[in-house]
Amino acid sequence: METVFIQTPLGIAKIEGDENGISIISVNQEGDLSSEIPKNLKNSVTQLNEYFEGKREEFTFKLNPKGTEFQQKVWQELLKIPFGKTMSYLDLSKKLGDVKAIRAVASANGKNPLWIVVPCHRVIGTDGSLTGYAGGLWRKKWLLDHENPLKQQSLF
Repeated sequence: METVFIQTPLGIAKIEGDENGISIISVNQEGDLSSEIPKNLKNSVTQLNEYFEGKREEFTFKLNPKGTEFQQKVWQELLKIPFGKTMSYLDLSKKLGDVKAIRAVASANGKNPLWIVVPCHRVIGTDGSLTGYAGGLWRKKWLLDHENPLKQQSLF
């Protein structure tokens, strides 16, 4: 497993992976920024930087997150939420076929090991509120604002 630490607008991100794909991307890590990027992580670093520069809306590098079968199912559904769009926890539960599983879905969402790439930040409360985010609600708000072109246009 290789690791790299990069600077993002939201703090230091840690990326872990190998030839089988990226297994962890997390933020707010302690550690020094990496001076060299391992070969297996270069594509992910490039694409994350492009995302933060506003030049990328989708990620194409190979993912290899570790989790239960249910968590994997939830994370696969999260990947279907388009850039700039949101979905409620209830709607996500419906898409997974069980509205009663909303708490389990929320829990799996919170255990997502691939920050930004598996867009758990795009899941909001049924009333539109920014509920729960492992990286902090201020980061969730920043990411949603970054991805919403209407909000970006309203700044001018």
